[in-house]
Amino acid sequence: MISKQDQAEFLAEAMPYIQKYNDKILVIKYGGNAMINEELKTSVMRDLVLLRLVGIKVVLVHGGGPEISEMLKRLGIQSRFVGGLRYTDAETAEVVRMVLAGKINKALVNQIEACGGKAIGLCGIDGHMLGCEKESEELGFVGRITDVNISIVEDCLNAGYIPVISTVGYDKEGNIYNINADTAASVIAGELGAESMILMTDIRGLLEDKNDEHSLIKRVYVSDIPALVKQGIISGGMIPKVECCKEAIRRGVKKVFITDGRVNHSILMELLSDEGMGTMFVNGD
Repeated sequence: MISKQDQAEFLAEAMPYIQKYNDKILVIKYGGNAMINEELKTSVMRDLVLLRLVGIKVVLVHGGGPEISEMLKRLGIQSRFVGGLRYTDAETAEVVRMVLAGKINKALVNQIEACGGKAIGLCGIDGHMLGCEKESEELGFVGRITDVNISIVEDCLNAGYIPVISTVGYDKEGNIYNINADTAASVIAGELGAESMILMTDIRGLLEDKNDEHSLIKRVYVSDIPALVKQGIISGGMIPKVECCKEAIRRGVKKVFITDGRVNHSILMELLSDEGMGTMFVNGD
């Protein structure tokens, strides 16, 4: 139980950050363990509503890999991965649309509304937000984003809603595409001119030693990334995540955070405190 004094001190510390982010856009990519655990999910939705109430324009971009795998299993469709990405044939793409744009998206909207917020569920097909082409023939209908139209997202923000976006795309032939949620978040954040973007993961952030959670690197400059890859500090599944951070900054996002979605109120601690929670990526040397 947090004492009233601790609560008051946190609010006092948070005030300059609230002022800094007032009327600015924050894009949050949400998935992994924070989405699977119901208690954590409720905590995240409450935090998003709080941020909106203090004047921050919040956009939630979500994935849902585990739930897609579960639905495919129930339908007797085998999941197959190529280079860490889900092979997506036309049948799998329909399941992706059903799970992401239907089940998960509307559940998140409902939870935000239950916490006292205003939310609207969207996917990349709505308003032709995310136009795609095939990333490669090997991956099937995994989409590389080619066209972006975020006017529908801006309309929702200006009307006081939290847009909740599932990463399903389209092409002019009417095909459905499965888009990597980190990639989609970085593109959307850039197009919106977001102040910051947060990628919620199931680790603390970028670790100097991947086996030691106390070896957190708190700040990374974009120019440091090639050396960190060469040293093996950025490796495996962290490489595409960091590339998305780099892409968001290249598109004009000022700060990008990789933070631990397993911790209650990690978003608030990242944005509204002096210490932060995870790793912050910024431009410069």
